[in-house]
Amino acid sequence: MPRRSNLLAALSLLVLGLLSFAMAERSAGCGKTPTIKSQQYTITINGKQRQYIMKLPDRYDNNYAHKLIFTWHQLGGSAQKIANGENINQGGVMAYYGLNALANNTAIFVVPNGLNSGWANQGGEDVTFFDELVKRVEADLCVETTLRFSTGFSYGGAMSYAVACARPTMVRAIAVISGSQLSGCNGGNSPVAFYGQHGTADSVLNVSGGRQLRDRFVKNNGCTPVSPEPQPNGQNSVKTVYNGCREGYPVTWVIHRGDHNPSQTDAGSSTPFAPRNTWEFFSQFS
Repeated sequence: MPRRSNLLAALSLLVLGLLSFAMAERSAGCGKTPTIKSQQYTITINGKQRQYIMKLPDRYDNNYAHKLIFTWHQLGGSAQKIANGENINQGGVMAYYGLNALANNTAIFVVPNGLNSGWANQGGEDVTFFDELVKRVEADLCVETTLRFSTGFSYGGAMSYAVACARPTMVRAIAVISGSQLSGCNGGNSPVAFYGQHGTADSVLNVSGGRQLRDRFVKNNGCTPVSPEPQPNGQNSVKTVYNGCREGYPVTWVIHRGDHNPSQTDAGSSTPFAPRNTWEFFSQFS
């Protein structure tokens, strides 16, 4: 009887392993010699020239299936500013939202450039931009197609939200930093893993807008709402991980006492908490 139980357990593990392997989907670019490099590119979509920057790992391996991470800039920003980084002591963003420094060669970054320095997404044109970038990148580079992610600050957060609404099966998780509904939400009824953070003193986009985005995915993901509303702990942020969510569709919310700032820190720290929180949230999917 013990031998039979051990055999059944081994078979169960084998089946689970095979299922995990079957669910993983490597892109057509795996095994190819890449033509895409770490540089800026221009393509034409619907008659408009669109720019974007690619960042490949320093030790890119064309047989390793990488995460694909979209990083959208804020209003008035640019893809170049996301790639270069800004002064975080003056409310600027870290390069690639601080994620490349944590990725250890496991992620490819796409940095789109907005029309008129923003993401109005008129007629869904910025979601179409996203679609085309996914198609081009994955035809040339080795990507794990079940591990696409999107993040951004302010307008960039709004664009990540728009992608989650319109393309829920194309993005595994999003991280919205001080966002609001500015780029639309075509669809918005399907679950997507959601990380959000916002400051209660935000003077540009009120925290209520960030909570509205969060609550859509609390509902879509089947999570149990939290009451009372989470509040900062003095000058320190408070992280809330929602319970009851559908398997594979978590929701995490971070509230802090700061203003409209992508590089907010906790008391006594000089290191922004958004990069580490975002990377930990994305890294739970593998």
